[in-house]
Amino acid sequence: MKKRGTIDVSGRSSLGAFVVLAGFTLLAGCQSYDNTYSAVMGSGSSVTATDSARLTKSGFLSDYARLKANPAADGIECWRDASVDARQFDKAMVSNILVSIAPPSKDQTPEPIDPSDLKVLTDYFHGSLSKALQQQMQLTDKAGPGVIVIRIALTDLVPTSVLRSTAGTLTPYGFVAEAGSGVASGRPAGSTPYLGETGVEMQFLDGGTAKVIGECRDTQIGRKYAADVNASTVGAAQTWASGYLNSFQSWSYARNAFDKWSLLIARRFAELRKGAH
Repeated sequence: MKKRGTIDVSGRSSLGAFVVLAGFTLLAGCQSYDNTYSAVMGSGSSVTATDSARLTKSGFLSDYARLKANPAADGIECWRDASVDARQFDKAMVSNILVSIAPPSKDQTPEPIDPSDLKVLTDYFHGSLSKALQQQMQLTDKAGPGVIVIRIALTDLVPTSVLRSTAGTLTPYGFVAEAGSGVASGRPAGSTPYLGETGVEMQFLDGGTAKVIGECRDTQIGRKYAADVNASTVGAAQTWASGYLNSFQSWSYARNAFDKWSLLIARRFAELRKGAH
């Protein structure tokens, strides 16, 4: 199902992609890569998309049956105890993040993973979420009354296959087949089978009673050939180029997903603490 507000990039647009990328390279000049990338690529919020067909059930959450797609949470599956007043929480504790690696499919060789990469990724997610939350709540490392405890498990983590991405790009007109392969294989529009993906299962507890008061899950898939048509011309170009460039880095899509989830959690907390439903 095509996500509203996005488009696939057709083969005809390939030249435009390279023009945009070339322009970004010129913009970089003598600036550092990281600073230029952040300034030019934007937030990357449309670079990954939810894939409801790949939601995980790892056993980390208490009750998967009560999870429902929630429009207020950008459509990811959630449940919360409606009797709990979120305004009682003025502190947040982000627990250590757990990780599970997706088993290899029958027709693919598993990508080798450096264990140190997992530490870098969990540290990144922890930092991203902490940064998003600290704008409205005090962070703490101890549970107690007034503390919302956030437990997170990254499930079925898959790195992008950089070699396959490069091979597809170098093949004459290979992008034509790649651009349509997402929908054809049941993945989000603009995705390809070799792109990174990561699931997440999140649990929210009352730090004073240890009672589970909310749970969510989602799976984000990288998108190499898609643009956000609801954004400005510059914003659409940023999404397009960012998705393309991220397809040549093993974990860029995972970091995009972490930032998206962090902002979503912080935004939803702010809404609930203001009395929203």
